[in-house]
Amino acid sequence: MPGRDDTEGQPGRPRPGSLLGNAVPRVEDRRILIGDSGYVDDLQIDGLLHLEFVRSTIAHGHLRGVDTTEAAALPGVVAVFRPGDLDLPPQRGVAASDDTCARPPLAGDRVRFVGDPVAVVVAGTKTAAVDAAGTVVVDYDPLPAVADAEAALGPDAPLQFEALGSNVASGHRDPDGADPLEGADVVVRGRFENQRVAVLPLEGNAVAVVPGDDGAGHDLTVYVATQGAHAWKNQLCDLFGLEPGRVRVVAPDVGGAFGAKLGVAAEHAVAVARRLERPVKWVETRSENLVAMPHGRGQVQYVEMGLRRDGTITGLRARILGDSGAYAGFGGVLAQWTTRMMAQGPYRIPRVRYDAAAILTNTTPMGAFRGAGRPEAAAFLERLMDMAAVELGLDPVEIRRRNLLRPDDFPHATLMGVTYDSGNYGAALDEALRRAGYEALRAEQAARRASGDPVQLGIGVSVYVEITAGGGAGEWGSVEVHEDATVTVKVGTSSHGQGHATAFAMIVADRLQVPLEAIRFVQSDTAVVPTGGGTGGSRSLQMGGNAVRGAAEAVVEQARHLAAELLEAAPSDIVVTGGGRIGVAGVPARTFGWAELARVAGARDSPLVSGFDFKQAGSTFPSGAHVAVVEVDLETGSVRPLRHVAVDDCGRVLNPLIVGGQQHGGIGQGIAQALWEAFVYDSDGNPLTATLADYAMPSAAELPSFEVASTETPTPLNPLGAKGIGEAGAVGSTPAVQNAVVDALSHLGVRHLDMPCTPERVWRAIQNATNGTLPAVWREPPPAFAALPVRGAPAAGRTDDPDPP
Repeated sequence: MPGRDDTEGQPGRPRPGSLLGNAVPRVEDRRILIGDSGYVDDLQIDGLLHLEFVRSTIAHGHLRGVDTTEAAALPGVVAVFRPGDLDLPPQRGVAASDDTCARPPLAGDRVRFVGDPVAVVVAGTKTAAVDAAGTVVVDYDPLPAVADAEAALGPDAPLQFEALGSNVASGHRDPDGADPLEGADVVVRGRFENQRVAVLPLEGNAVAVVPGDDGAGHDLTVYVATQGAHAWKNQLCDLFGLEPGRVRVVAPDVGGAFGAKLGVAAEHAVAVARRLERPVKWVETRSENLVAMPHGRGQVQYVEMGLRRDGTITGLRARILGDSGAYAGFGGVLAQWTTRMMAQGPYRIPRVRYDAAAILTNTTPMGAFRGAGRPEAAAFLERLMDMAAVELGLDPVEIRRRNLLRPDDFPHATLMGVTYDSGNYGAALDEALRRAGYEALRAEQAARRASGDPVQLGIGVSVYVEITAGGGAGEWGSVEVHEDATVTVKVGTSSHGQGHATAFAMIVADRLQVPLEAIRFVQSDTAVVPTGGGTGGSRSLQMGGNAVRGAAEAVVEQARHLAAELLEAAPSDIVVTGGGRIGVAGVPARTFGWAELARVAGARDSPLVSGFDFKQAGSTFPSGAHVAVVEVDLETGSVRPLRHVAVDDCGRVLNPLIVGGQQHGGIGQGIAQALWEAFVYDSDGNPLTATLADYAMPSAAELPSFEVASTETPTPLNPLGAKGIGEAGAVGSTPAVQNAVVDALSHLGVRHLDMPCTPERVWRAIQNATNGTLPAVWREPPPAFAALPVRGAPAAGRTDDPDPP
């Protein structure tokens, strides 16, 4: 549970008698903990067939033939589909400006990454499908591959799409103008790698498709592990030309997503089910997940910062390569989108120039991963701040304090075209330092250095701001009171572990004054929830929560007018009191319960129910500060995280228990990227980390206990004052830990280490420092940046996404 001083009377603190602001245990957990959950793979469907993919074993090559003769003859096999057999259109690569990079459902004349699907086997059992897939013979004519974004820009790099003329799927550069570094007393520069990582939700992709009339007007029902059932349905209907009213999409329990389950995946199962007129299921294996589910991060960042001698920033120059992987995957465009939006971070930076490109490589397509472009921006900014502190002889905390935006700067229109709604960055930093005992940590570090201790202490600091609820889409929610005094809440968001059932029930319980156990929560079923934006970008509470709040307010208003009529009173005199009684203020004898009013309303054919569409005026900008403490063994290079202190600000905190859980999850993934995780390919595009025996995902045993807290600067953009929290931990933790490792070695002359800070990488840096052969932190970016098309500067102060993909 997060450490938090809930002093009564402080801004944003719990109200006496209110659930809001209190640590309420999650209502959805018991069912899952006792095994009463239902995931896609748990579904029992009569006549079910199982689908298995045959995937490319090479990264790049012409597809000369696919022999399925033996597979088709095996017992239990119902059908085998080769390229061209499925009547499915290609899906356009998000990063591409046209259909040049479109991805076929099954590879046609060419495969472009290891894992590219080339055939589909359908059988009566999973085992039969797997066995048959293993007998399919694929004839490849290998082509040179490129697995590195920088190498893909070389003059002799193999092209993924010759018609494109290069491996640049898309890109923009700012208009030529004054050099943002001109006049700086000091310029610090760094080439930083924000490595590719696997998303690795506990449950991979999964879909079960049931064709045929379900008795409720649907010709097709799809159960799918997704972050947004409505978006999945809309894309499915567009893809197949289906009538939306005849399609039902349900997301049952979903075992995590982190951005990787946005949009249609494995549409092949739908095509096969419709073709065979039989239910079809596909559930991704772990090894399949590692090479086929879109990866995250994957940027190479060339960034320069100019400063005065007093440590104030004068300008920033950034040139960012986003690895799109094959087929112009979505993640590559994040360099041009959310990373660009947050390039200014929490600091006063008077001049910025920012160029970015999405690069095609023969690797797994890139997608979103917790933070989706925002952690990448925080990573390069916080490295530069530490490098500047060393260059100017300042404490890392002090240089940040001299440049942070102040509370009276808000709302703040940035140079990147967005408006920060509210914030108090200094307060979060001060609180994080206080909780960490920063001065005592520095004293211990100095003592270890003076004694020549072989295990050195590193202290890393980061301050960040990120964007949540971007894109401008609204959300729908409804509240209905039944005649038995129970309440049904429906909402268009889609929880996959975030605690929506608890948070939204708290809002309704607080407004209607009913117990949590009286509330039923409904989500992620397009047959009963008419519309929805799904869950992503930390939008759920501020969008879905306020939709539910608006619906609850409307139901209360209905009840007030009905009670006023029955009691012959003015509606303005009617109040909802504790215990869910509705009556005249100050006259406790004249009240109704919700059940009584619901029966009267039902008898009049006017039930107590209301839907509400909520749309926010702009995005919100959570922020925070993290302090990481690590030990580094100078003899082995081993890094051990000792402490991690996080003070995050997500606006008003409705349930600190849920906020703390989100902080913990994000911090764990952020530390993992800093120290261990990386998805690695060899020069031929072969994945070297395609199993959990090779991909270093940590367990709880490798992580310290997290010390988390909150400051609260409510947003003025929604009635709850809430901002997002789902991604905050992953934004702030990674640079803090990376900074801590470099800090532990800074007395040796080490100025930068790319992530992950593995024992080998740390040990080599120590040896190079000892030998005086430390590599340069900077090298000039590829000349391809100069050829990118010029984009006009964004309109200052926009609050939506200025350049969505």
